[in-house]
Amino acid sequence: MVAAFAVATPALAAKAKVEKPDLKFGFIKLTDMVPLAVAYEKGYFEDEGLFVTLEAQANWKVLLDRVISGELDGAHMLAGQPIGATIGYGTKAEVITALSMDLNGNAITVSNAVMAKLKAKLDKQADGKPVHPVKAEALKAVVDDYKKEGKPFKMGMVFPVSTHNYELRYWLASGGLNPGFYAPAKGDTSGNIGADVLISVTPPPQMPATMEAGTIDGYCVGEPWNQQAVFKGIGAPVITDYEIQKNNPEKVFGVTREWNDKYPNTHKAVVKAMIRAAYWLDAENNKNRKEASKLISKSNYVGADVNVIDNSMTGTFEYEKGDVRPVPDFNVFFRYNATYPYYSDAIW
Repeated sequence: MVAAFAVATPALAAKAKVEKPDLKFGFIKLTDMVPLAVAYEKGYFEDEGLFVTLEAQANWKVLLDRVISGELDGAHMLAGQPIGATIGYGTKAEVITALSMDLNGNAITVSNAVMAKLKAKLDKQADGKPVHPVKAEALKAVVDDYKKEGKPFKMGMVFPVSTHNYELRYWLASGGLNPGFYAPAKGDTSGNIGADVLISVTPPPQMPATMEAGTIDGYCVGEPWNQQAVFKGIGAPVITDYEIQKNNPEKVFGVTREWNDKYPNTHKAVVKAMIRAAYWLDAENNKNRKEASKLISKSNYVGADVNVIDNSMTGTFEYEKGDVRPVPDFNVFFRYNATYPYYSDAIW
């Protein structure tokens, strides 16, 4: 759901007193929480008369429930969460957004064991490296081998109403793999009815460790958790979501409708500060990205190695160690009208 207001002009904003200056916002430890961190660290929230506390949350369900309960004033959310909550998927509540936080930012990664099997089936470039993006047709042959051995092929995604879930299922289906179906009316919300690949929920920061433990064979997640798999030498990304759906909506800043109605000037001030942060992130051909990567590498934000965060934040993407390729729009925060929450994206 999209909040029905426009950001006030500076002249009007100067007259509009914020109703609630002290705020607490939640986020998940992902690269695309960075507009919140920038707005805080650069003083953009304070410029709007806001005194914000940022708090990492354990997973997307906890984050959403704490916004609904009022423990958090707002949060970095999956683009599908306001819609899901409003229609009653999970905890039912009217949750809205007035700001898209970013476009793109996800990838699909498989374990080293799966990648070794894939390489035998992939075309090679002149330098001997695999052609990217990898098509799911190649994975189908691997999944078929698992079936013959009586083993399930398992993949992780972050939440049922996430773009990660949709992107992963779309990619699998494009290669002739049934990603499974949901049947909530029949009490089955697993999403694995008739599935060739069993898909389950894993919190983003836990993806690499869950795959390393052998619980899943691959996953779809946001950064830095694909690049972390490369850094740790446990897996390899096969495709980015930019190559599945170019400039797809990814995260939004979500609040309850009740909160918006009670604190409209505060909400406008929050949006202004975050648009300013988004502009800074994309300014002058991403010149500030390295500074941003260093900022969110701190343990109170993403808590990952700054070089791992840099891999995707600065316009490149590493598919295997040493195989670095340009992906200039892997993370987009302001350009292409990225901050505007399009109704058409909600329909998609």
